[in-house]
Amino acid sequence: MPPVIVAHALEKHFGNIPAVRGITFAVEEGEAFGFLGPNGAGKTTTMRMVQCVSPRTGGRLDVFGMDPAVDARAIKARLGVVPQENNLDPDLTGAENLLAYARYFGIPRRTAEERVARLLAFVQMEGKKDVVIETLSGGMRRRLILARALVNDPDILILDEPTTGLDPQARHLIWERLRTLQEEGTTLLLTTHSMEEAEHLCDRLVIMDHGEVLVEGSPKDLIRTTIGGHIIEVAADETVIACLRSRGIPYETAGTLVHVPTDRPNELARTLLDTCGAITLTTRPATLEDVFLKLTGRTLRE
Repeated sequence: MPPVIVAHALEKHFGNIPAVRGITFAVEEGEAFGFLGPNGAGKTTTMRMVQCVSPRTGGRLDVFGMDPAVDARAIKARLGVVPQENNLDPDLTGAENLLAYARYFGIPRRTAEERVARLLAFVQMEGKKDVVIETLSGGMRRRLILARALVNDPDILILDEPTTGLDPQARHLIWERLRTLQEEGTTLLLTTHSMEEAEHLCDRLVIMDHGEVLVEGSPKDLIRTTIGGHIIEVAADETVIACLRSRGIPYETAGTLVHVPTDRPNELARTLLDTCGAITLTTRPATLEDVFLKLTGRTLRE
């Protein structure tokens, strides 16, 4: 089965400013593929090119084997989009929002009503179907936006920060629904700043910075190859740093802590306790966030 999305040397410039610099990736049918990166990394720009709303400057991009520059209408008919902003019509009810959206795809009224009822139940919003949007909570609106994106029964669901600002219960409900959609064959394409979300949802992902792909792989593989299995955290005082340097032990300073990556946490912890004096340390599993910060740095991006 060929990939549903193929990009090769894909570029996007805004005037003389390069936003995406010749990236290459492929998304297989039915997988969850993520784009991670700091603000301005190029991930949303890449998603907009896939959505056929921002023309590429150079390179190749195929979606369902079609060119977005030529076949935008046919591609869009098979996409569902969950934008970062809550852009439902505030004057309509939840059901009215979904029915109005169904008209854009030419879905017959009876079919649309049946589909909307099913989708409202899918996101556990059937009890709020007749409530005006402006009176709903942020979590309820996000669930309705997910339902709206599914009105046309898309083959690819594109999600831009799908759970930003949600409480844990709402976030986990959306994760559960996304996993159900994937099990039914829907391809998921998402951006997120939540490393937990990326680890939970993504089969594969790329980490981007300055318009380029830094790494690609599964979350587990990226953690293993970039960091290792565990992180030992120690207070970042001069004695500890001098001890680590004298023994050639790699480390990274993270604010008031020193992070020491290792695949042998017990052995290395004992070595540090025996040779670096009276120190307090903590051992924890390495995470995707450790990978992200190692590759993109800890400097705040605006």
